[in-house]
Amino acid sequence: MQDIIEQLEQKRALAKLGGGLKRIESQHQKGKLTARERIEVLLDDGSFEEWDIFVEHRCTDFGMQDKAIPGDGVVIGYGTINGRLVFVYSQDFTVFGGSLSEAHAEKICKVMDQAMKVGAPVIGISDSGGARIQEGVASLGGYAEVFQRNVMASGVIPQMSLIMGPCAGGAVYSPAITDFIFMVEDSSYMFVTGPDVVRTVTHEEVTAEDLGGAATHTQKSGVADLAFENDVQALLMTRRFFNFLPSSNREGAPYRETVETLDEPEMSLDTLIPSNPNLPYDMKELILKIVDEGDFFELKPDYAKNIIVGFGRMKGSTVGFVANQPMVLAGCLDINASIKGARFVRFCDAFNIPVITLIDVPGFMPGTSQEYGGIITHGAKLLYAYAECTVPKVTLITRKAYGGAYDVMASKHLRGDVNLAWPSAEIAVMGPKGAVEIIFREDAKDPEKLEQRTEEYRSKFATPFVAGRRGYIDDVIFPHNTRKRLCRSLAMLQNKDLENPWKKHGNIPL
Repeated sequence: MQDIIEQLEQKRALAKLGGGLKRIESQHQKGKLTARERIEVLLDDGSFEEWDIFVEHRCTDFGMQDKAIPGDGVVIGYGTINGRLVFVYSQDFTVFGGSLSEAHAEKICKVMDQAMKVGAPVIGISDSGGARIQEGVASLGGYAEVFQRNVMASGVIPQMSLIMGPCAGGAVYSPAITDFIFMVEDSSYMFVTGPDVVRTVTHEEVTAEDLGGAATHTQKSGVADLAFENDVQALLMTRRFFNFLPSSNREGAPYRETVETLDEPEMSLDTLIPSNPNLPYDMKELILKIVDEGDFFELKPDYAKNIIVGFGRMKGSTVGFVANQPMVLAGCLDINASIKGARFVRFCDAFNIPVITLIDVPGFMPGTSQEYGGIITHGAKLLYAYAECTVPKVTLITRKAYGGAYDVMASKHLRGDVNLAWPSAEIAVMGPKGAVEIIFREDAKDPEKLEQRTEEYRSKFATPFVAGRRGYIDDVIFPHNTRKRLCRSLAMLQNKDLENPWKKHGNIPL
């Protein structure tokens, strides 16, 4: 028996070496951790249970029968993050460049299937050269098997992708289907076709970093949610982020006790809104002052900055925040902001996370680039997401809520549960100046009379009280009581029960 145990130890040690010490050293020289080192940082100490450590590929073409390595380029299994179950797979670049074979794909599918059975999140760490060319269509079939599982798991269990190296070709579509994508600066990239193909087909000269690096996808394309300086930072922030998420759509997000009470007013909020309605202010300041302990995890902070999305806690419970940002484009909704907000709202709805919407929006962004780009369709995505959403929805209008943007941003008419406003709120079809110039065209040549009409319109219509009289606003609140009023609203809504009509699925305007 002792001999067998020693053989097992040797086989396990060999498997854990992956592609060997030389390739491990090469990985470290690039500033990257190995597949197993990443799992060690991500999961609680000693919690990882590895599966399929001895799996090998079955390819016999191009001399591959002599190149089998245990594990076949991906480490899979399960463990815990802060005591909560999570399934993980981590591609091993030291083994065949982390390329995906049929057996490699089967390993990934195994953990995803098990995660669905037990209702636990999946975190995938990508570091791969793409499909295993020697296996041809078998490798492509493996990708499709993974994609199918990504789709079936969507809205059932949270799925996260950490891009920690190359992720190219068909490989990018698995992360694209998952809920969140984190990248690492200067060492990770994603693209459908690489720089060489781009150069051949379009004659464009572009580097891998400019084509699909972390900066590109967090600032220009919006494909990725966040980028971090190195592997360790990305993994530690993933641990923090994981604490905001439920394990599945059948469970609530983890509750974390807070020492903060609701009795202390935040007087600084009374002066957050400038007296000049055309001056900006930072909506993040409001968020940080109302969430528990100022702990707000923002997503896509460098993309579509005119809207803010992210998670915080209110009296210990996870809440999703969607907020217009007056500091950027005056908080207008454009194509990118609409898509960013819609996807986030749909995630919250899928996983029973209440949504707080903070509004200061003068309307949709005008211009030919927006119209030609399909702002009508893309803006409808945000409308659709809010209208379909059945989780508790609490809305606060801080200043401007004009035109169709008022309707779209979780208004009472889209089944907003509690709709509040600050006294500074202006709810109208458009701004006072524009409205007066249309209504009183005959006074357009008299600046003094126009100004008088503008003030008359502002005092009569650009207030929260007209909407309040119709019941579209449930209450006009003091800014310093915002945290208390929002928390009380969420507490009242915790047992909310609302179902949409049965359907196979809706047809969101894509």
